[in-house]
Amino acid sequence: MENEKRGKVLEITELGDPVLWERAQEVEDVTDPAVQALIDDLIETAYHANGVGIAAPQVGNRERAFIISSHPNARYPDAPGLEPTAIINPEIVSKSEETVKGWEGCLSIPGIRGLVPRAKTVRARYTTRDGKNEEKEFSDFVARVFQHELDHLDGVLFLDRVESTRDIVTEKEYAKLLESMEGENR
Repeated sequence: MENEKRGKVLEITELGDPVLWERAQEVEDVTDPAVQALIDDLIETAYHANGVGIAAPQVGNRERAFIISSHPNARYPDAPGLEPTAIINPEIVSKSEETVKGWEGCLSIPGIRGLVPRAKTVRARYTTRDGKNEEKEFSDFVARVFQHELDHLDGVLFLDRVESTRDIVTEKEYAKLLESMEGENR
């Protein structure tokens, strides 16, 4: 078995911590060992918490970096598989006019889900962990995760984006909703 380098599982900041409402700062040097360690730590922390993405502010770091690590898990059973991808200094170049409402949770807001409208597709520009500039289109679930994590870098939480407080539920009620939707699809 390979002895792969793994990051540390960091403590996740939760709703109320001021770092979650601040705009993160540009990463100056992607090759900096501290930035590389942050990426490894984000990957490990998201995996450990069953997250499909996590942004630096969620571990108390003020840098413009997040990872998307989509995979089916207990929190998102229908998530598509995507290798952990580091997204540094991201910006959305364009997005579809079509928006889709979808249920979101957040590792920094445990126990709560919200129905959030997001662009169905986004074209983004960012730097990879090895310093390459990339432009890529994301759609559907991965586009939602990208927008959610980018919001974290701008000090915005998914609760800021729900259209009504009636679109906020507990995890327990969300599980009931999923069950009823599965029943309708049979």
